[in-house]
Amino acid sequence: MSPRTGAARPTSRRPDSPPSLPTWAIWWQRPFPDANTLLLPGRQPALIDSGFVGHAEQTADWARARAGRIGLVVNTHWHSDHVGGNALLQAGGAGIAAGTPEAEAISRRDPGCCAAEYLDQPVAPYTVDLPLDDGQVLRLGDTDWEVVRTPGHTPGHLALWQPEERLLVVGDALSDYDVGWVNLALDGPGAARTALDSLQRIADLDPRVILPSHGPVPADTGAAFAAALRRGRRLVDDPDGAVWYGIRRIFAFALMIRDGIPAEEAEPYLHARAWLTDAARLLRRTPEALAEELVTSMLSGGGIVLRDGRLHAATGHTPVAAESLRVPYPRAWPAAEPR
Repeated sequence: MSPRTGAARPTSRRPDSPPSLPTWAIWWQRPFPDANTLLLPGRQPALIDSGFVGHAEQTADWARARAGRIGLVVNTHWHSDHVGGNALLQAGGAGIAAGTPEAEAISRRDPGCCAAEYLDQPVAPYTVDLPLDDGQVLRLGDTDWEVVRTPGHTPGHLALWQPEERLLVVGDALSDYDVGWVNLALDGPGAARTALDSLQRIADLDPRVILPSHGPVPADTGAAFAAALRRGRRLVDDPDGAVWYGIRRIFAFALMIRDGIPAEEAEPYLHARAWLTDAARLLRRTPEALAEELVTSMLSGGGIVLRDGRLHAATGHTPVAAESLRVPYPRAWPAAEPR
């Protein structure tokens, strides 16, 4: 068995330290607004998720410095913090792989692609070369990975499972401190139950290492899944809470990528957002009342802060250059050309 494809040697570690990765996997834990990135160098170098569009060059430079080139980018799902480097990497020769429902929508250039316009989160135009189905096996780097469909956070969300090392890339299904928000307005009232079922499915794999899209590698995989399943159950049991959970995260992300929003412009900004209008309907409020309550509650709860007349996300994040946000919504993307 070769050192590259063989199992990692057991090592002793403190109970509060994360499990080790094999030498052939390179993990990059990134602050918001980027998703964490996994690089798999080798004969078929691959990248799992590509960060936010404002940091696309940083993503590409990092990956190429370690792998020489990237043959394939695999997206766990199509939100902006996971697909932002796709266009640049694809221009450099990389193929793009994504779950079939999202791949088909991107090929059709559906206006709702990536929820980019809906969430007001820019995504540079790209195409999907390889649609992925449940159970499909991919050669990434020098190892085989199995595609595991995990809908809920988005309908096309997927995880990637490496059975020899028992590594599990989970996307936004869970992190060490959170679970992915669900969109009950777009994906229906059953989206939270779907997400919970997906969590249970990947928990049953009993992974040695969980690689989440945000935050650190959990030190205790069993505890991470137990906490995630409890949080997922709460989203099922409390639909109003699930709506609040989502809109707080969407608004915080909007503040992160814009270096904040002037306080006097925050509520007008929210009034113009489709996600806020949908949430207001589900919560039985007017959009105006919900916008005011959202800002007030996040200020009082510490999720956002007022500084120099601007509202900012309290969570640590990397600045984004304003000009990098100037990309078209998917409804204005050029037609996808066969590759």
